[in-house]
Amino acid sequence: MIDISRANNLSKEDKYKLAIEMIRRQFQEETNFIANLANTAAIIYHLIDGVSWSGFYLYDGTNLVLGPFQGKPACNRIMPHKGVCGTAYSNKKTIVVDDVNSFAGHIACDAMSKSEIVVPIYNMTRGVGVLDIDSYEYSNFDAIDKEYLEKIVDYIVKHSDTSLR
Repeated sequence: MIDISRANNLSKEDKYKLAIEMIRRQFQEETNFIANLANTAAIIYHLIDGVSWSGFYLYDGTNLVLGPFQGKPACNRIMPHKGVCGTAYSNKKTIVVDDVNSFAGHIACDAMSKSEIVVPIYNMTRGVGVLDIDSYEYSNFDAIDKEYLEKIVDYIVKHSDTSLR
């Protein structure tokens, strides 16, 4: 059982440590890649302050296609090199955007989003997709988010059969 209420008075870093603990527990109990992505998105969405959308886009050989998520309905497909998700995926580099309106080519799936962080997911050299997190607050994401979200993505890659998508 996942008890999110344990996190009420924790620091951001401690919330991420708790998130990783919960994700590890989920992955021990379930081996299905999609189920684990779904629970990872939910853990981040409910545990990390200021998150308005948390989810995954999975690369299908042509586009990034909407995968498991928490939040409002989202764009179904994003082309590599387009928007924050496509740029992070193509460049194989995490992108933190303090103000999405200042990001050239930003794709507004939710007009209320103000800031975003996208972590690319690669298994060796093969692209799997991205972890995308949005906030209704400007500058909601920082170096702590980047560090721990990259750890979460690394854990997903090391403990999942990423070909099952």
